[in-house]
Order: sequence, then C-alpha cells, then structure tokens
Amino acid sequence: MSIIIDESTKVVIQGTGSQGTAHGKRNQDYGTKIVAGTHPKKGGTTWEGLDVPIFATVKEAKDEVGANTSMVMVPAPFTKAAILEAYEAGIETIVAITEGVPVHDMTEVYNTLYTRQDDGSYDMSSGPILIGPNCPGLISPGKANVGIIPPQITKPGKVGLVSRSGTLTYQIMHELNLAGIGISTCVGIGGDPIIGSNFMDIIPKFAEDPDTEAIVFVGEIGGTEEQKVGRWIADNIPDTPCVAYVAGFSAPPGKQMGHAGAIVKEGSEGGETAADKKAALEEMGISVGINPSETAQLMIQRLNG
Repeated sequence: MSIIIDESTKVVIQGTGSQGTAHGKRNQDYGTKIVAGTHPKKGGTTWEGLDVPIFATVKEAKDEVGANTSMVMVPAPFTKAAILEAYEAGIETIVAITEGVPVHDMTEVYNTLYTRQDDGSYDMSSGPILIGPNCPGLISPGKANVGIIPPQITKPGKVGLVSRSGTLTYQIMHELNLAGIGISTCVGIGGDPIIGSNFMDIIPKFAEDPDTEAIVFVGEIGGTEEQKVGRWIADNIPDTPCVAYVAGFSAPPGKQMGHAGAIVKEGSEGGETAADKKAALEEMGISVGINPSETAQLMIQRLNG
C-alpha cells in the first residue's frame, strides 16, 4: 500500500504552461494517470504532448474523466483561486507546487477549506487533503507521482518519508536507494509559514499503512511542529523505527534560511533552533542526524539493527 496517492489516482493539472506540460509529461511517462488539464481559454482542446483533454474548469474534469487529485501549476497570484476551484469541484487531494503564494491568500484558503475550532486550530479532516504550497509534491514509487520529485532516485519500499524541504528529501531518498531501501510514499509538505498538511496530518497516515514499517521526517528551524509530532510518535508508535533531520544547525536567530517558515524568531524562548529540536527528539527516542547523509545512515542502521 501507500498513502494519499496510488494506482487509482486520477490527476488533473491546473496550468497547462511549460512547467505543467514538462512535469505532467514526466509523471505520465512514470505511469501516473494524468486524465486532464485545465485552462479557462483552452477548453475543448487536446493537450499536445500528453494527449489528454483540456477542460475550461476543474468541475468538468471531475465530471467527465473522474479526476480526484489536482496538481496546481499556476503562478502564485492565481494559486488561491486554483485551490478554491479544485475544492469547490469536490477534488479529494490538492497538491499546490507553486512558490511565493501570499500568506494572506493561504489564510483565505484555510478559512474556506477547513472548520476553525474553538482553540483557533483548524480541523483538517473537514476538507480535502491539501499538500503545499511551495512543495515538491508526493510520490508513491511504482504507483504515482504528483509533483516534481525525480522518480529515478527512489524505488518501492517500506519507509515513509515526509519533509518540509524538497532537495534535502531528494538526497535522503537517493542515499536510502543506494543502500537498497525503498519508499512507500514520500510527501513534501512545503516550507511556507502557512501550508496545508503538516507532520501531524501525514505521520499518523503512515502509522495506519500496513506497508510502511519505518518513518523519516525532515524538519527545519522555526516553530515547534517537530516536537509535537515527536511526542505523538513516542506516545503512539514507539516501536516503529523513526529518524529525523532538522535543517539549520548554523542558522542565527532572526535570519530567514531558505523557506519563509525557516526562521528562529528574535527573542524566542527556546525550542525553535535545530539544536533544541534535536535534543527534544532524542529525549523521545528518535534518532536525529546532523546532515542528510547521516540521517539516511541512521535509518539504515535502525532497519538492519
């Protein structure tokens, strides 16, 4: 098995420009069921290179060819509208690859897709699965690839991988692959301050998947999500091999490092630095690498141990 996407996934790509075409074709060649594209001015035509219909709306793609997953490949100013259109059409999983989506736009997306609870958090089960924005997407090797993850660096296996960083994920997948270790599903959740699914939305899905026997998660400085999911792992699946990597060991407070969400706030009371997170996770029994290579080696040791 896998989580979120598999052989039954039917993808509509919102955005038929050069990036949507290039990544859509690669994913189609990998075996992903790309069933349609959407463009408001190209409805009724055929997508050259992918040989699938282009519809004017996502609703048409869902009704006509059964699309259940959207891959959003439109420019940042139009991403909010694309996500909301997919939601209104009843799409189950929305994968927003686009970088640079305004925080205000994502706030509107959250308020539309999900129910806000009394404590200010959102009930993510009340709406579709949203991955991203500013993410590489997700891949279930041998089954489906929705996004921009290079499929040649991994293969089917038993390790679930979830990450806030794209390129660091690629390195860990590649090194696991060199050791003969494959992936059940890899999910790149993105590194923006406001994203859809986070660690706490993804890792419990791995825990329920009978074919995922181990978990790697890749975090970053800023916030305390890594500690929250570490506590959940310690309390709920303590016998599952889990390792982590936290990017940003040399990051100074107040300086953004790469992603908009990767920043230790000035005057932070603690818990947001890579060293803080490493110490907290190790207290919970989760091994933490100081770089992606060591992280992969730690997982190899856990699996062979």
